[in-house]
This record gives sequence, structure tokens and C-alpha cells, in this order.
Amino acid sequence: MNNFIIKTKNNLKNDKGDILEILKVIITSAVSLIVLFLLTKLVGNKQLSELNMFDYIVSITIGSIAAEMATELENPEQPLVAMAVYAIISFGVSVWCSKSITVRRIVFGKSVVLMQNGKLFRKNFKKCRLDLSEFLMQCRLNGFYDLSAVDTAVMEASGKISFMPASAKRPVTPEDLNIVPSGDEVFYSVIMDGKIFEYNLKSAGRDLNWLKNELKVQGVKSKKEVYFAALDKNGTLNVFKNTDEKQNNDIFE
Repeated sequence: MNNFIIKTKNNLKNDKGDILEILKVIITSAVSLIVLFLLTKLVGNKQLSELNMFDYIVSITIGSIAAEMATELENPEQPLVAMAVYAIISFGVSVWCSKSITVRRIVFGKSVVLMQNGKLFRKNFKKCRLDLSEFLMQCRLNGFYDLSAVDTAVMEASGKISFMPASAKRPVTPEDLNIVPSGDEVFYSVIMDGKIFEYNLKSAGRDLNWLKNELKVQGVKSKKEVYFAALDKNGTLNVFKNTDEKQNNDIFE
């Protein structure tokens, strides 16, 4: 009987220990996520495609340390300090690069001209480790199926290729035709998911009474029937009603 009681107590202690371990993992995971978010904001907001090599390495390293911190229950402060050090170094290097062209070129690299005035520079292709097939694919992705339509192609430090079309092949602009088009203006979102944005409505020079009358004219009885509504520069209200219909056409497959 005594042995049974002792075993039961030991099992309860083990269960409590397991629960505490799980709670520690939850807490350290949440803390690591918050710290990772704050450090990312410190380093700066960039899309993955816009990261240079240095930022890419730092991001991967900080992310892996954050994952380690989530399971480092004994000394979670060690990976936390390491994350902070990497973020501070990255921030410091970014500030330094903004003040020194030489440092910026060393850390981030510089642009390389691949093509200019109809000439392809083979040595620059080798320098960028770019083969001709990949270059032609990038041309097609940017709408250039004929190399004669390209005047200049530049490999940017981010790894993207920028293209400047030949003057005879570029699209016609209103300036070429001596036309002055009316200026574009941002539309005002006034209803989203049945919710009215009164501030946007006032900014567009309209009020709730005008909106209600306009909705009635378009056959809308309640704002809840509206999925999205916007005012364009001409003062026209474009209404998109809620619908449960499904689009089954496979035109994009």
C-alpha cells in the first residue's frame, strides 16, 4: 500500500514537471516571436526578394537563434543576447553603409551592366554568374521577347535585372503625342464588409445622407448588402454587393 502511494506521488510530481516544461516552452516561444518581430522592425522592413546577401544572412541567423530560444529552457537569455547582438550589428552596418559609398559597395555590392547599346558584356555575365539562358528568361518575364528591343540591362545589387527599352521600341507616352491627360486621384473606400468609413466619406466631400440616397438609387437596401464601395475622382460611387456565387471557370489554369 505504501509503495502504491509513493508511486502515485512520484507520478503526480512527474506530471507537474511535464506541465511546467510545456508552459516554459510556450512562454519562451512567445517571447522569442515578440523579440524577433521587434528586432525585425529595428533592422527595417524589406521583402525577401529585396534582401541583399548581408541582410539575408543576418535574417536567417536571427531566425534560427529565435527557434533555438524557444526550446532553450535552462538559459533562454543566451540566445536572446545573441539575437540582439546580430540585430545591433545589422543596424550599425546599415547606418555605416548609408554614410559611406565604399562600405556600401563592399557589403551590398554594386550594379553591373550586362547589356548596353545592343552589346552583351560576356565578362560581366561571368562576374554575376549568370548564363545567357537565364538572362533571356528574365528578358521574357519583363516583356522583351526580342533583344533588339532592349537598350540597357543592369544586374542590380539585389540580384534583380533592370531593363531600359530601346528608344524606338518603348511605349508611346502622352508627352510624345503632346497630350496632357487629367491627373489621377486615389479613390476613397467608403464601405468595406458592410462598415461605413465616415472619415473617408467626409474627405471626399460627401455625407451619410448622400451615401444612403446613392445606395437606394443602385438598389441597395442596407449597408450590410455591400461588400465594398468606393468613390472615384468623378464622385461616382462604385458598389460591389455581397454574393455567395462561386466562380467555377478554369480560365487561369
